[in-house]
Amino acid sequence: MDFRDLTRQVEQFAQAYLEKGQSAPYCFHDRTHTQGVVDAVKEMVAHYQLSEREEFILVAAAFFHDLGYQNGGASGHERRSAALATDFLQSLSVDVEIQEAVARCILATQMPQAPKGLLEEIICDADLFHLGSSDFDVRNKLMHQEIEKVNGHKVDKSLWRTFTIQLMKDHRYHTAYAIDKLSAGKAANLAALLKKQKKDEGKQDKPQLSERNGKPERGIETMFRITSSNSQRLSDMADNKANILLTVTSIILSLVVSVLLRSLDNNPHLIFPTILLMVVVVTVMVFAILATIPKIPEGRYTAEDVENKSVNLLFFGNFYRMPLSDYKRSMERVMDDKDFLYGMLTKDVYSQGVVLGRKYRLLRYAYGIFMFGLVVCVLTFVVSILTLGK
Repeated sequence: MDFRDLTRQVEQFAQAYLEKGQSAPYCFHDRTHTQGVVDAVKEMVAHYQLSEREEFILVAAAFFHDLGYQNGGASGHERRSAALATDFLQSLSVDVEIQEAVARCILATQMPQAPKGLLEEIICDADLFHLGSSDFDVRNKLMHQEIEKVNGHKVDKSLWRTFTIQLMKDHRYHTAYAIDKLSAGKAANLAALLKKQKKDEGKQDKPQLSERNGKPERGIETMFRITSSNSQRLSDMADNKANILLTVTSIILSLVVSVLLRSLDNNPHLIFPTILLMVVVVTVMVFAILATIPKIPEGRYTAEDVENKSVNLLFFGNFYRMPLSDYKRSMERVMDDKDFLYGMLTKDVYSQGVVLGRKYRLLRYAYGIFMFGLVVCVLTFVVSILTLGK
């Protein structure tokens, strides 16, 4: 199979398809973005020294991954792009396995990203390569303009900046190559956004008072922002504590398996202390893992939930399976209703607190078991060696 010729035909088809849609409002998801993803894919293909077959799968997925915007908009564009790629590759008599691999790579770019395998990780990182690149500001402004054109109304800069900051905080690169190359740039881009956000907040000398109850709106927003930031920081600390426990217990378990278990035949008096140590280590690992396992809700809500103001639209777990049009309509309702907005922010802060409470409770159990269990194990080893080992 001549992959070079197939790649050329794929590129020609994608460019022609994008040219037909130049009048569409997609100033971000255009030929420049597509070519940027293709270039990023080729860069990582060269780094990982992938085969021609794997390179074709990734390059084809990169060319097709956003073509679905041209015939239906953002909602479900990954499925339309995958179907378009499958139809075209089928017309070229490409192997079915390659068709399916290209489709899987395209579908993997759907947010929130959950790639499986190196190829899907590469296409996901290539799709958001710009988050850690030097042209981030330009690309982000184009995305802002695209959202405004699609929605038909202006989107406040501070609101867009807040959305972008949250996106960058939630996003993680998947490949080691992207992590090494882009993490520093992404951190710098995020720091610049946070600096602008802080500067904008300081421009107002006096807080605005709401007409309804005279409370300072700027102060309320700052309160929610600080609370959410503190919750995020505490969550990161909890994850780090769990990682420390997992690392230490993994090392201990490895030593037990590689050293102690081999010597039990000659030292039967160490059997009980060894088993006790393994039980303590495994128990601690289970609690540490439970503290870090994410709980993902169904991802859907109903119109009744919005009417009753009972849904938190700020948490991705409540809307990631909803169509963009429904979510957009719901968010517009929130932005038009101050009570709904503040109520939702309150629920978001509360839900973060519930999750943090569970994490820290499990971590407390894990550290307690580790501390007391380790002391008991050491004493047991000492007693066994001094008494039974003679």
